[in-house]
Amino acid sequence: MALLFSMALLLLPHIFKLDGKPHADWQQFLGRFHPLIIHLPIGFILLVPLLEVGGRWKPSLRESASLVLALGFISSLGAMTLGYLLAYGSGDSGAGVTRHMWGGIALTIGVLLCLLVRPLWASGAVPRLYPVLLGCVLLVLSWAAHQGGSLTHGSNYLTESMPPLLKRWTGLGSSPAKAPISGSFYAQHINPIFDSDCVVCHGENKVKGGLRLDSYEYLMEGGKDGKVIAAGAPDKSLLLIRVTLPKDHKQFMPSEGKPPLKPEQIEWIRAWVQQGASSTATSLSGITINEHKDVPLPPVGDYSALMPEIAAMGSGTGAKLVQVSNKASDGLILRTVDVGKNFGDAQLAQFAKFAPYIVEVELARTGVTDAGFDTLSKFTHLRVLHLEDTAVTGNSLTKLIPLSQLTYLNLSGTKVTKAALAPLEAIKGLHSIYLYDTPAQHAPIADTAPPTERKTL
Repeated sequence: MALLFSMALLLLPHIFKLDGKPHADWQQFLGRFHPLIIHLPIGFILLVPLLEVGGRWKPSLRESASLVLALGFISSLGAMTLGYLLAYGSGDSGAGVTRHMWGGIALTIGVLLCLLVRPLWASGAVPRLYPVLLGCVLLVLSWAAHQGGSLTHGSNYLTESMPPLLKRWTGLGSSPAKAPISGSFYAQHINPIFDSDCVVCHGENKVKGGLRLDSYEYLMEGGKDGKVIAAGAPDKSLLLIRVTLPKDHKQFMPSEGKPPLKPEQIEWIRAWVQQGASSTATSLSGITINEHKDVPLPPVGDYSALMPEIAAMGSGTGAKLVQVSNKASDGLILRTVDVGKNFGDAQLAQFAKFAPYIVEVELARTGVTDAGFDTLSKFTHLRVLHLEDTAVTGNSLTKLIPLSQLTYLNLSGTKVTKAALAPLEAIKGLHSIYLYDTPAQHAPIADTAPPTERKTL
């Protein structure tokens, strides 16, 4: 029976192959309990050798080892099953996923063998086999746990902060991945985004959806859904479509509760794709990126008493106010996704009551005009403002001058001119301004602006 069971586990990956394609939602749902239950077999298995050693002096401890070992087998089987459902259901694949899978299978079989051999060991029939098997199980447990940790935190999680001397002694962390062409815009600004936010799920160890983003070649190759970058056509690039979906959308990326990309990161990717998605270009037309220091911004007031009214706003205008976090002091975001041109200056004015609490406003592709700046000037804590593809001409940009906390302004696709931008020099913290497809696209805001404070695109 044990042999048949072990054979069934070994055949499982060949019957239900991890092909990189998502399957049933119920498999993903059950599989997501894997990270929770995985700690049970680890605890039970680590407890067994302690009970066996302690049993030399206190026999009652050794008597409980069989029960703990049985619980270790049951929980190992459960964790392995849920882990396989997670990988199979969500379409995970890659070398790391495969290693973790085989580690789980080997661990389950190893614990089963220990469970079967232990009675013979206890009777003296096989005095050495059980300790050897138990030692092998502990080694497999350590290896499988490391593979699982690498999938979650990255393959260099243990080595990236390792002291250099220890790295040399152990030989770990000394083989960097193939680097992109030094000095290119991709190497300096695009690849670091993928490396920090995407490679955990789309790298060598874990290839979700058959897509890898750990090199330019893999990025351009695409995944199971086809190419994700359409050079020259950002609106047709699947990667950009996914990262700009609403956070609660099933296909939003980064997934699994990871924080979304920053607005400026998305705009860098968009501009790079728009201008050909080159791996060698050292700069992009109309783009100058300079370093700036983040200055802590003051918290907003407590809007808790207004929550009923905030919730009701979504049903009236189509736009909605979303909390930045569970902390009221982090403020609100005004979102207008899918409302289109029906949301104009009059609808924006309805949110004036909540102006002191709003830190980000998304008005892209709405019907807002220059008249809307009368309302926006009241958003005293505003830090991020999206106005791309609106009828804004820039004639009222002077009304943004009192917004001292404004750091990001997107005016792409508007009629803003070079002359209209001049007043923005007064907003010292405004370091990111996006001007794609505008008359002012190639114009700097002011020749005297300190290069370390401002970024013009």
